[in-house]
Amino acid sequence: MSFTSKRFITYFFRGLLFVVPLALTIYVIVLIINFLDGILPIPVPGLGILIMLMFITFVGYLAGLFITKPLFDIFERWVFKIPLINILYTSIKDLMSAFVGDKKKFNIPVIVKLSEGMSRLGFITQDNLLVLEEEELVAIYFPHSYNFSGNLYLVPQKNVRVLNNVKSADIMKFIVSGGVSHINKLS
Repeated sequence: MSFTSKRFITYFFRGLLFVVPLALTIYVIVLIINFLDGILPIPVPGLGILIMLMFITFVGYLAGLFITKPLFDIFERWVFKIPLINILYTSIKDLMSAFVGDKKKFNIPVIVKLSEGMSRLGFITQDNLLVLEEEELVAIYFPHSYNFSGNLYLVPQKNVRVLNNVKSADIMKFIVSGGVSHINKLS
């Protein structure tokens, strides 16, 4: 292969490394925006999302008011009594609160020793499992690489080391990227 064709191929792959992630990111964002905007069939682009954002913010405001908070509590108690809806609603609510609620869960990154010479990164979700009568175990969530799923393991506390010198968001990116993303040390 000539020098020019090697250079051409190098530039092509370098461009591919820049264009593909950018294009896919833009594509996913456009898909999400179109989906959200299409929930309310309003002919003005973006107005559906704006109305939804305002509605969600208003519901959040009402849920925090002293006067209306009991109504939201009554509604939730009613939902908890419906057999299958209860499981779905509480699971989604717990997952949402892990990311945006007052009880954020994926904020303590850890490294867990699985065996001699093998460890795995994860996040503590429960550091007290006395309700299961397991004093020595903690609940660790291990996200999957290149996927938005994961597994929950109960592991001995002695195998868990909290990572205090890194951001939990960097650890999540590192895991989801399959170890390719860079981890920045906290200063």
